[in-house]
Formats: sequence, C-alpha cells, structure tokens
Amino acid sequence: MPKGKSDQNTGILEYALRHLEQEREDIQAKIDHILRQLGARVSSVVTSAAAPAAAAPAATAPGRKKRVLSAAARKRIALAQKKRWAEHRKAKGKAAA
Repeated sequence: MPKGKSDQNTGILEYALRHLEQEREDIQAKIDHILRQLGARVSSVVTSAAAPAAAAPAATAPGRKKRVLSAAARKRIALAQKKRWAEHRKAKGKAAA
C-alpha cells in the first residue's frame, strides 16, 4: 500500500474518532441531565457500555426501602397463587378433553 494512502486513512480515522467521542460526551450529558431530574446520582465518566445498565437499578434504590412481608402475608400470597394455578390446570384439563 502506498505511504500517502495510509496517512490519509489515519487522518480520516482520527477525525471520526474525535467526532464520535464528542457525540458520546453529548449523549452522556443528556443522560446525566435526565438522571438528575429523576433524582439519581450522576457519574461524570462512563467507562464501559455495561456501566449505564448497572447504574439503572441503583437509580431507583436510594428512594425505596426494602419491603418485608410477614409470615402470614407470605402464606396468604402462596395460597392464593396455588388456587390460581389449580384453576388454570382445571381449565386446561377441560379444554384438552
């Protein structure tokens, strides 16, 4: 490959890289703005694509306390679910017959 063409490709790639980094900064600023409106903590630098996904559950966590069910409530919920499943199986059995 001629030397001039390699330099031209390098220049184009460097330009594209600068442009994409600027777009990433603009998008991150918009994300941070929305997160601030939602009351979440904002990280100024996102180092990987997985970081925004990992930050999403944390965005709702600070405002909520863990809900604890009593043993009686868990039992009522379990019995109600078993009743729904029994009705579902019964209806499924009638449809097959």
